[in-house]
Amino acid sequence: MTRTEAAAVLPHTPWQDLPQELARLLRPHLKDIATEVIRSIRHEVEVYRQPMDSLLGRYVVSAVHRSLEQFAELIDNPDTERNAEFFQRLGELEFVNGRSTDALQAAYRVGARVAARRFVQIARAASFPEEVTFSLSDAVLAHISNLSNEAVRGFTAARALSADDVLRARRALAERLLESGPSPLAEPVESLATRAGWSWPERVAVLVVPTADATLRAQLNEPTLAEVLTVRRGTGLDLIVPDPEGAGRLRRIQELFRERADGALVVGPTVPVEQCWLSLHCARLALRLERRGSPRAPRGIVQAADHLVDIHLLHGAQLGQLLGERALLPLQRLAPGKAARLAETLDALLMSWRRTAPEVAEALRIHPQTARHRMRQLDDLFGPQLADPSFRFAAMLALRTRSLTGTRPAGAAPAAPSGTPQAGAQARPASAGTQAPAPRPERKAPGVPGARGSNALSARRR
Repeated sequence: MTRTEAAAVLPHTPWQDLPQELARLLRPHLKDIATEVIRSIRHEVEVYRQPMDSLLGRYVVSAVHRSLEQFAELIDNPDTERNAEFFQRLGELEFVNGRSTDALQAAYRVGARVAARRFVQIARAASFPEEVTFSLSDAVLAHISNLSNEAVRGFTAARALSADDVLRARRALAERLLESGPSPLAEPVESLATRAGWSWPERVAVLVVPTADATLRAQLNEPTLAEVLTVRRGTGLDLIVPDPEGAGRLRRIQELFRERADGALVVGPTVPVEQCWLSLHCARLALRLERRGSPRAPRGIVQAADHLVDIHLLHGAQLGQLLGERALLPLQRLAPGKAARLAETLDALLMSWRRTAPEVAEALRIHPQTARHRMRQLDDLFGPQLADPSFRFAAMLALRTRSLTGTRPAGAAPAAPSGTPQAGAQARPASAGTQAPAPRPERKAPGVPGARGSNALSARRR
């Protein structure tokens, strides 16, 4: 681009007013300035925090060095070729990655600010007059504006030439909807929805397909499901279904899965479109619940809304483990087998209606006398806490979380599932010629039938 052509592109080309010796003064500092610019861009523009050896990282480094070197060349020779194709390629790269030019322009602004500050410091240190420093700052802004415009041209050209713009917009829109936080520098979702031709719904449901073969993917492209957004996750799919109860979309997808001999479909709860990520989160946790403790892949249709209690506990599993360490501390001081037996007994006691020994025995399939014996041990361990609603609630949460995650106190052996008899704990039927042992009489506190000591829970065990 010649001096005349540059003047035609920009109404003012202030580097023409800068002394050529300034270029020779700036060049030894360009490497250090480039390092500071790159560091500032990565700190202030989140999109460009990718590894420096990635494709995007290499483009950022190359763009910063080229823009600084080109600026020095323009001071030395305003007729220098500008290499516009490279900076247009930056705009194309943003389009290919499903981003707008907002992040790139933000990076240009950061670079201009850092470079102008450093250039002015060098000029003042060399005793150039203030008129030169003013022109120097102006020249930096004009140069960056020109480079930014080239990037926009590249972005616009790539979008115009792309026959897959709608598909790209649909994929980008789906990814954005599934993000849990806002992306202020990304293209607004409303704009993406317009480019994708997607009618903005009030409510959506996210469906997770752990494994989807080519046949299923083709079936999901039928016209009745045109509004469903799809995101591939390895061999699986995430489906965003707008207005799932309307237009029969969700029903049709479920029919497709009922026709299949294998595979699973996890249906997230219906939520406002702004909470699309929450439906996905629930569906993934529900899938994790289905896979828990089973070596086989889940099959059929799973409704995450039917498991919200367990999903809630699984989401806060780490807090639940801390709660268990606090609420169930007395159990951690016992031998592993005994701790496991008393943990399941406590769970059955808390889940029972009247908290009586026969109820606990029936839930655990053990002899009532064994249940009473264990309940007395719980009395000794927890005392009046067993009658405290706050403790009972905390203990129930801790035990349920432990069951969901498969964790247990340090040194404790896994407890058998509720309703499974412990080895040696099941009451053995009386054999011929023998008589079952009679239940041991309980000690009673005066005035409280069946109570032991002052614990009111024991009063209800008979």
